[in-house]
Amino acid sequence: MPESPREFFETLESRVDQAKAAGLNASYRFDIDGAGTWLVEVDDGKVTVSESEGDADTVISTSAETFMKIATGEQNPTSAYMSGKLKVRGDMGQAMKLQKLF
Repeated sequence: MPESPREFFETLESRVDQAKAAGLNASYRFDIDGAGTWLVEVDDGKVTVSESEGDADTVISTSAETFMKIATGEQNPTSAYMSGKLKVRGDMGQAMKLQKLF
């Protein structure tokens, strides 16, 4: 299990189940306070990750602590959003599809 947001994104391409990502075409930017900004692009199952502040369909902002709790399953992403710990701008439908990817 990754121990930091950087490690999470550096290993993401190799961990995604391409069968679950099949048919999904979207881009996500993760702005993680104190850790960095990553652009995750999904093109019919192929996932590409770059450290970038580029444009994305959906922008997700949170703290490194909250992000890691979500990544490890300690925090439900929906409850993090509802409590204001996780902010989503852009396509909310695409954001909901993220849960099946990771």
